Amino acid sequence: MNKRKKIKETVKRHIPQRHISSLRIMYRIVMETIYGIRRTGLINIAIIAAIAAILTIFGALFRTSFSLSSYVDNLGNTFEISVYLKQNAEPGYISQRIKEFNHVKKVSIKTKEQAWEEMNNNMDVSGMENPLPDTVHVTVDDPKNILIVCDNIKKLQGIESMNYAQEFAKKLQTITTVYNTVTIFVLIAVALLTIIIINCTIQLVIQSRKEEIEIMRLMGVSNWYIKIPLILQGAIYGFIGAIISLIPLNTVQNALLKLNEFLNVPNTEFAIQIVVFCIFVIAIFFSASGSLLSIKKHLQV
Repeated sequence: MNKRKKIKETVKRHIPQRHISSLRIMYRIVMETIYGIRRTGLINIAIIAAIAAILTIFGALFRTSFSLSSYVDNLGNTFEISVYLKQNAEPGYISQRIKEFNHVKKVSIKTKEQAWEEMNNNMDVSGMENPLPDTVHVTVDDPKNILIVCDNIKKLQGIESMNYAQEFAKKLQTITTVYNTVTIFVLIAVALLTIIIINCTIQLVIQSRKEEIEIMRLMGVSNWYIKIPLILQGAIYGFIGAIISLIPLNTVQNALLKLNEFLNVPNTEFAIQIVVFCIFVIAIFFSASGSLLSIKKHLQV
């Protein structure tokens, strides 16, 4: 026992008095935060469940948007412009000119002899003259740049016609834009709902501790000493809600990985890490913000 006291005295002598005071204040703030959560009672479960549900919806949409973008990019790499040449056109010269254009990723030539040989392998066309033209296949870097590349190709001499999946490219781009817009609106809804839920909760805590807080103010307690435990309480709700939301989000992640594997689409690197990071940042930030707004609204501190 005497040995323990000596250790305490030795530690106190080596720690500056101001640091001891700071540690005591931090300890009291933590205890006040825990006390506030305990006082809220079973309502804590409803609050955390609501936050977790909201974050799960956002996380699922956000993670799916990564897979959709990866799918669009991968599919965009398969979009080709088939350029059919006139009989007197030189395929090598035209392909070289096309390579000089912006947004052109790859250019390949299929001569009319090669096309005719492939047709002979698939069906019996012996005895017929080769009516097929030389073809230049052009792959663009992004589906939205197809029209730009096509306009440049049309200016070349020796071009008979062109063929590409214009409508499909436009629809795919529209779907991606709409989905990303929906995700942004969901993010805004997540922020608002989280702030509203936390605001109502902290209001209940303030009402239940109104007399106690009033006494603290009369005793000259710092405003931030009153505010910080309530802000921390909101942040803890957000943190726990974010952890719980990871359980259904993991199911979504596994389903998307299987779907990408089935569609032969590469997985977006660090997608799930980015989503998880955003969920925790959003949950903690907006939960703490909801607490702060509630304090400013219901307490003149």
